Amino acid sequence: MTIERIQIIAGIAIPLLVLLAGSVSIIKQGHIGVAVLFGKYSRLLKPGLNFRIPFLERVFRTISLQLRSAELEFQAITGDQANVNFKALIIYTVADGSEATIMKAAFKFIDERSFMQSLIRSIEGSIRSYVALKKQCEILSLRREIVDEVNSYIEHELQDWGFHLVALQINDISFDEAIMRSMAQVVASNNMMLAAQNEAQAQFITKTRVAEAEAQAKRLVAEAEKDVDRLRGEGNALLRKQIAIGLADAGKTMESHGVDPAFMLYTMWLDAMKAVASQSHGNILSFDGSMEGFDKTMRQMNQLRNGALVE
Repeated sequence: MTIERIQIIAGIAIPLLVLLAGSVSIIKQGHIGVAVLFGKYSRLLKPGLNFRIPFLERVFRTISLQLRSAELEFQAITGDQANVNFKALIIYTVADGSEATIMKAAFKFIDERSFMQSLIRSIEGSIRSYVALKKQCEILSLRREIVDEVNSYIEHELQDWGFHLVALQINDISFDEAIMRSMAQVVASNNMMLAAQNEAQAQFITKTRVAEAEAQAKRLVAEAEKDVDRLRGEGNALLRKQIAIGLADAGKTMESHGVDPAFMLYTMWLDAMKAVASQSHGNILSFDGSMEGFDKTMRQMNQLRNGALVE
């Protein structure tokens, strides 16, 4: 092969290779290429090997359809002027693979850095606006509410940019060291107050139960004494009734045998004196034992008997 022929082949091959290189574009999996012709949007290039008009049509930008993430660290101020430090993670992606959505994602911002700056500032602004309406004691329990507030605020704006917020995770909420110490003191004092209230309630319940038990015991004792007194009274009444029946029978028997019933009363009186003497603490019991005394006692017994008969 002569040098002239090689030069001819090279002169033809090199332009062809340059032409081929300028007409081929390779789009990676999970991405979509945006082609422009003379600087104006032309068409979308799918993943794989794509041919385009050499030197006239070029790939303006490659848009990833994969999930992307970014970490945020910023500060907000509550309604009672407390500084709150947030650490969050956002996960976002292109809303879909339609032509209109891809055009929004490709042409809304001048570059990826401008888009990320706008996204982060929008999320921080929505959280700051929400936190400014709350008090510091409420913030720690409002993670879910903060996420919902950001989603409702930023979703429409992201759709206009061609993106979708997949998730917002608030990983850490913290306050300044002085506020954290004061919050810890508040929690400790609240716990002490609850413990004191519980102890007081327990003592109140214990004393109440003891008082109720004592009252119930006193009622039972009173009812028992009442029953005992009633039974004792019934027994005494029955005893007196039996004594009266026995005396009446004895009096009838003595009268039928010609003995004065007053003699029975006198003997009972003597028995009573004997009982008194045996149960007393002294050693001497004196009473009139003369005939006049005996006669006086008998008259008194007859008067008592006659009075009882009259009644």
